[in-house]
Amino acid sequence: MGFREEADVGLTLQEQFGQIDIYVFDQILRGNIASDMRVLDAGCGYGRNIVYLLRQGAEVFALDQDAEGIEHVRRLSLSLDTGLPAENFQVGSIERMPFADGFADVVMCSSVLHFARDEEHFKSMVAELWRVLRPGGMLFCRLGSRIGMDFEWVRDGIYVVGDGSKWFLVDEDMLMDLVDELDAVLVDPLKTTIVQDFRCMTTWVLRKRKA
Repeated sequence: MGFREEADVGLTLQEQFGQIDIYVFDQILRGNIASDMRVLDAGCGYGRNIVYLLRQGAEVFALDQDAEGIEHVRRLSLSLDTGLPAENFQVGSIERMPFADGFADVVMCSSVLHFARDEEHFKSMVAELWRVLRPGGMLFCRLGSRIGMDFEWVRDGIYVVGDGSKWFLVDEDMLMDLVDELDAVLVDPLKTTIVQDFRCMTTWVLRKRKA
């Protein structure tokens, strides 16, 4: 048993994993996201999806527009004694990320893309997520969709969801067309959770082909 495994003995599941997205948890259980990978959480918020990876000693990077969220993630990393530099966690926009081409083994983007202003903005974010992913790497996205429910149309892909918020919502054809445009491999079939009279959340997981 390694040091970090010993350190985790006695912790509750919530302490080990935080408020992790269940679909990110699924990818960890299946070995698609692991501690020996360089993981970038794009749109990390307060870091709910990287608690376990930080605990396990993964090389974690994170980006968010919310400076308070990034400061929280920096403090979280420090409290877990990860040894990761504060510069791994940066304030910035997904469509203009300060990372090199092919930078990460895994790129995660959970509950962010539906805040796109329009289709052009959405596609610019997807293109940037794909740019920083290495060949053979995996892109994990969870985003609002119109798969399974109808919503009031506003303009250019923007719809009104159950609480009155205006989201950019994809459909199955759009996601599958992007799989073809990116020459990607679909890791899993599209999986959509329908929240009654409120929203649909789709999990979209792609692998970049090796050169």
